[in-house]
Formats: sequence, structure tokens, C-alpha cells
Amino acid sequence: MDTVLILIRHGETEWNRDGRWQGHADVPLSELGREQARRLAARARAEGWRFDHIYTSDLSRALETAQIVGAALGMAPAPLLELREINLGTWSGLNRDEIAARYAEDWALMQAGQDIRRGGGESFADLQQRVVRVLEQLIREHPGQRLGIFTHGGVIRALLAHIQRIGWEQIKLLHRIENTSITTLSAGPAGWRIKQINDIAHLEGLEPAVDVMAPSGEAHNT
Repeated sequence: MDTVLILIRHGETEWNRDGRWQGHADVPLSELGREQARRLAARARAEGWRFDHIYTSDLSRALETAQIVGAALGMAPAPLLELREINLGTWSGLNRDEIAARYAEDWALMQAGQDIRRGGGESFADLQQRVVRVLEQLIREHPGQRLGIFTHGGVIRALLAHIQRIGWEQIKLLHRIENTSITTLSAGPAGWRIKQINDIAHLEGLEPAVDVMAPSGEAHNT
């Protein structure tokens, strides 16, 4: 029997709105981000969502999103450091123009298609290996169960790239992952299956969040 993973990106932060790349920086939800999480929680209640376990990145923007939804379902999320966003090192807190100006050589290499370690932190491949490892471990621990995973856009995209066998050079092919979006996957003996990507029906009528995308197509301010 397959294990079902419901992957949810955190709500908006002020750094998302400002186009600042977050990485491991512990940036809290904005007021809009909290409203997005409340909308998601209301949807979870209305649709009768059921999770056997809820896991979350330990960074506050994901943790608070998970806590808001978990409270609506009577569940407490378990934080996992391995579900953090990509480590951007010295790039964290900067916008795209600032990174291009201060780290021109590395920026040029990345724009040319090289998967460098951002700001001395992680490469996309590093992130992907970390994410796949922890999620495969959770699948082994919870066969046939439904898991809520509250995390970051880069984490979700890294897993989707793994499943679809998309390399860094084809990163533009990956679907956009928006704040509090729902991406549903299953995994079992036959491998991974993608059921839905970036469902944001609960945000209808709400002011859209600003989520700046790098020219490479990678969302760094997640």
C-alpha cells in the first residue's frame, strides 16, 4: 500500500514579498502569510483532512504554518531540520540584484547552468539528496499512511525534480510552487506518483503573494 505525502509550502513572509532570498534564515510569516495558513486550515477542516502524522521544517515560517493547520485538525507537528530550505550561506537576506553585484563570478556560473553551492551553502544537488533521504526514511517508517509535510518551495521542487528526473540544467521545467500550495504525491513498491501540484484553491479572492523568481527559474526566496 502506498504512503501518501501531502507537501505544503509555508505561508508568505515579508522577505518573500521583498524578493529577499531566505534559505536557512528564520524569517516569520507576514500577516498575509498567517491569513493564507488560516485559509488552508479552514479548508482542511471543511474537507475533513486526515493525517497519521504531521512533519515540518523547524524554520518558523513552516512551523507556524504547520501549527495553524495542525490546531484545526487536533494534531501537533514534529519539526525536522532536514526539511529546511536550501542553505544559501552568505546570499541569505539579499535580493537577486545584490547577489549578482556582490558575487558576480558565482552568479555568472549559476546563470550559465552550473549547480554551485550558493553563498558557500548548498547546491541544488545537495538539497535534493538531503530531501530525498529524509522523505524516503519517513516512507519506510510509515508505510501506507498519510503524512502532512510542511516545508519550502525549494524542497518541494527538489523532490519533484527527482521524481521527474529533471536535472538542474532543466530547472525551468519545474512547476511553480506558491505559498501554502498543496502538492500531493504517493510512494510505494511501484515508485513515486504525482497526484497534484500547487493546488491553491483556498486562496481564491485573497491578495496574491509576491514570489520573485530568478532568471534560472529557481525560486530562491522560499
